Amino acid sequence: MEITHKELNGVDIFKIVGRLDSNTSPTFEEKLFEAIRAGSKNVLVDFETLDYISSAGLRVILKATKELKGSNGSILLCSMKDYIKEVFEIAGFDTFLPIYPTEHEALTHL
Repeated sequence: MEITHKELNGVDIFKIVGRLDSNTSPTFEEKLFEAIRAGSKNVLVDFETLDYISSAGLRVILKATKELKGSNGSILLCSMKDYIKEVFEIAGFDTFLPIYPTEHEALTHL
């Protein structure tokens, strides 16, 4: 797994390459919460190059959502492959997390 992180107009954007599973989710959690502790209120996770997500990866997203909500922040998701989006739908995450087709569309909703 590879994680890229950039800040654009007050939004921390994370892009994940590869798999987000029990082996890799601690690294993603560490990077994500490092940004949140540094004061990030808006986070966008771009899943364009994500090949697989497990329940461990979903847990990190849920934990970050709760943390950001507590500080009046938000987390947005974008660019999911159909089978990744299906995992979010089955887990019910699509009912409380906005999922956008592209990074650009997600950024226009902040």
